[in-house]
Amino acid sequence: MSWDEFIHIVANVVIWIAYFCFIVVALRNIIALLQLLLAGWVFATRVRPGKGARDLWHRYADLALPISVIAPAYNEELSIVQSVRALLALEYPEHEVIVVNDGSKDRTLDTLIEAFGMKKTERTQIAHLQHTRILGVYRSKRYPNLLVVDKENGRKADAANAGIGFARTPLVCVIDADSIIEPDGLLRAAEPFMYDDDRLVAVGGAIRIVNGCIVKGGSLHRMGIAKEMIPRIQIVEYLRAFLMNRVANAHLNTLMLISGAFGLFRRSTIVEMGGYRHDTVGEDLELVVRMHRFLRNKRRDYRIAFVPDIVCWTEAPAALKGLDNQRARWQQGAMETLQRHRGMIFNPRYGRIGMIAMPQIVLEDILGPPAELLGYLVLPAAALLGLLDPMMALAFFFVSIVFGCALSVGTLALEEQQLRRTPSARDLLRIGVAAIVENFGYRQINLWYRLYGIVRFFRKDSTWAAVPRVGFTEG
Repeated sequence: MSWDEFIHIVANVVIWIAYFCFIVVALRNIIALLQLLLAGWVFATRVRPGKGARDLWHRYADLALPISVIAPAYNEELSIVQSVRALLALEYPEHEVIVVNDGSKDRTLDTLIEAFGMKKTERTQIAHLQHTRILGVYRSKRYPNLLVVDKENGRKADAANAGIGFARTPLVCVIDADSIIEPDGLLRAAEPFMYDDDRLVAVGGAIRIVNGCIVKGGSLHRMGIAKEMIPRIQIVEYLRAFLMNRVANAHLNTLMLISGAFGLFRRSTIVEMGGYRHDTVGEDLELVVRMHRFLRNKRRDYRIAFVPDIVCWTEAPAALKGLDNQRARWQQGAMETLQRHRGMIFNPRYGRIGMIAMPQIVLEDILGPPAELLGYLVLPAAALLGLLDPMMALAFFFVSIVFGCALSVGTLALEEQQLRRTPSARDLLRIGVAAIVENFGYRQINLWYRLYGIVRFFRKDSTWAAVPRVGFTEG
């Protein structure tokens, strides 16, 4: 092979890579635009205005199924008492709180025993879903609906499984111990179950960033916006994820993810499936994908719903350190799930899940991140070398950056029009600025973190890198 032939082959490869990157990024953004339009239509025609807790209670108190709120906890001694008080105070006709101490190395268990007068009790575990040993079960003398399960460390999925095994109620709500459920959040999330025909198996709810808000007694006292830019940008990301992506997908019956921070499930279905998997770092995505697969293989008629009203607040990484671990873990979890359930992709047996939802995850989580990151490098270089028309490199910039800004601002407008939960016009402007700034640096760094998640997947690295927390701002 001559040098000229080699150069010609390399040039063709670069051109094909450039076109591939452009097509993948364009497809992702076209899908996002369609989701935004569909979400806007759903809000305008289908979603009813959020009811107050009093109205919900008046309408549905006699229909509300009992719920067990399961809170896995690991080294949460500083905030666990406030978190449990908030869970006990939730406005719901009948709910039990099951805190699962997942082998904490600090005083989480002792703090719970002292604060709530916990005493050892005998309670049969009716479903053994966890892989680790139960060390003890405690019930509060002051709060009959508070149960604490002490177990060996096995990570969140194992702790959630232990709690599900001790639950006696038809519905179980799995949350992060450091998340804050709004007082009427459980009522809002449970509302779809109250007029269900036994088809509904799971409900997800919208989640917002608590950074910058004032927390008092374990409950949200006043909404606010963080001073740091990183949490502000994550507000935009969460708005896109919950108000755009999940509202649209739920309407199409293709919802594939219920956040690990808050999810409400029919207990019998979870138990029949064997609970959460222990061998993945993305247990929340894997559970819902497996739920679709399990129920379609059983040929059951089912539904997974989403409540766009905010039901839960969670702390986001306040700096890039911490965000890297989180995003790499999300990426790795998505790839583990796709590998495990690859037989569903483009499989007509699974209907719209196999033909639409699973390919969309492939586009978003396998092809998308490396294609966009590579595109930022290859297209400008190819244009400078004369291999591509410079207008194509400009078009890539428009599709990835300008279009991305437009989608974020459009989602923010949708939130302001429908939910109006931003505290003030000044805060709305701050979030709007974050929606623009996100596309110039943050987005590219985030792609790099996701690329690292791909590397972790191929290395089969199962270590759990914790995300640093700064704690809630107390009022």
